[in-house]
Amino acid sequence: MIYILLKYLKYHWIYSLVLGYFGIAISLYLFMDIHILVPCLWKAVSGYDCPGCGLTTALIALLRLEWREAWLENPLIYMLAPLLTVLILRDFVAFWRKKSVEE
Repeated sequence: MIYILLKYLKYHWIYSLVLGYFGIAISLYLFMDIHILVPCLWKAVSGYDCPGCGLTTALIALLRLEWREAWLENPLIYMLAPLLTVLILRDFVAFWRKKSVEE
């Protein structure tokens, strides 16, 4: 299982970089209150919130099991988190089946 996971992460190296960055950044924020997350470029340029503004904060609230705070930051998190989880798991299962057939 670990071997297939490592091959999957190597094959999808962009997933690995993005998930690694967000994993480290969110862990630092949760446990040490260190903020290294990239700010919203849209908001920095225009001054207005984009539809994705607050998603990272909402994800952190979900990880802390603060349901109301997650909703208040960005309600879109309740649709995107399950959707992205299902899509990534579906892709991993397809990758696993493909590697099993090749071996």
